[in-house]
Amino acid sequence: MRKLLAYPLTVLYFLIFGISLLVFHPVQWICLNWFGYHAHQKSVSYLNLVLMWCTYILGTRYTFINKQQIPEDKPLIIVSNHQSMNDIPPIIWYLRKHHPKFVSKIELGKGIPSVSFNLRHGGSALIDRKDSKQALLAISKLGKYIEKHNRSAVIFPEGTRSRTGHPKKFQTTGLKVLMKQAPSALIVPISINNSWKMLRYGKFPYGIGSHLIFKVHPAIANTGDADVLISRVEEQITKDIRINP
Repeated sequence: MRKLLAYPLTVLYFLIFGISLLVFHPVQWICLNWFGYHAHQKSVSYLNLVLMWCTYILGTRYTFINKQQIPEDKPLIIVSNHQSMNDIPPIIWYLRKHHPKFVSKIELGKGIPSVSFNLRHGGSALIDRKDSKQALLAISKLGKYIEKHNRSAVIFPEGTRSRTGHPKKFQTTGLKVLMKQAPSALIVPISINNSWKMLRYGKFPYGIGSHLIFKVHPAIANTGDADVLISRVEEQITKDIRINP
């Protein structure tokens, strides 16, 4: 019964979601080209708030736990597990004052209204997974960018999303490059729970009634042995992941 109900709700969700992307695409263009970076950044933040609202059609709920006093005058390297594309809007919205930029696969840089525009023009790193040299250069550029402008880079070191919620082993190369190029950055671990449930049936229909929970952990200084730091971050993230059916 739950899955049957998910079909019409998913159709409605896709409709509203698509309209939102189409509406915000020219809004982003105008903000960036007429008013500059900060106006564009605000348009992206509100786009992602609207994308979260769209999921309310599916009965989705969000809890974003952030008890940390994260300084706004330092660059951040935000590290998180990855369960679905629905991980992204809450991070952008709730951490908007830190100007999050993403390490994203290059395929997303074209063909998707609003999303592709932001990835290409908003400062994110688009990486070709088949070209390690290109990927590392793009991540290195992002690290230098956040170091210079006191912004934040978001990286999902698992590489690909977990379809069951179970965390995958971190791939550390890209994270190490960010840490090297942004030596003054604070590393901020985030644990994400239940995002995978929105894709429990695959890409269609979407799962309904999911409660997505994000927990921000204390920031860690980017000093000392990189492998030790990454192991500490990975342990912090994974110990708060709960796998519930």
